[in-house]
Amino acid sequence: MPYPEMLITPMREDLTRFGLEEARTPADVDRILAAPGTTLMVVNSVCGCAAGRARPGIGMALQHSVKPDRSATVFAGGDDAAVAHLRNILSDFPPSSPSIALFKDGKPVYMVHRRDIEPRQAPEIAALLTSAFDQFCAS
Repeated sequence: MPYPEMLITPMREDLTRFGLEEARTPADVDRILAAPGTTLMVVNSVCGCAAGRARPGIGMALQHSVKPDRSATVFAGGDDAAVAHLRNILSDFPPSSPSIALFKDGKPVYMVHRRDIEPRQAPEIAALLTSAFDQFCAS
């Protein structure tokens, strides 16, 4: 059963204010990942490590001079079908909420799991992401 929308709206806005597009359906996920180039896809969640670490770290990373062509998010506990579909696409990786995946031409090339997020502060998460951006998103 999904979380009440009024509870998760501010958590959604923590990412949309950085320019991430919401992918609320499987069709949204497919449309976003079908575009050529690089895509950052975030599985957002209500947990504390998403609030205090992942979302701020993502915001910091997206200030970097090199970044993905597009960024999007699904919400675990809010966009259940979209999350399930994305997890199916990422079936080579264990499911994780929150998590951050970088895709190139629709294929996953980099993944940050909850276990990578929990022991790090937001600037450290931003550093992980900017390193991946430099590796996979640079022209």
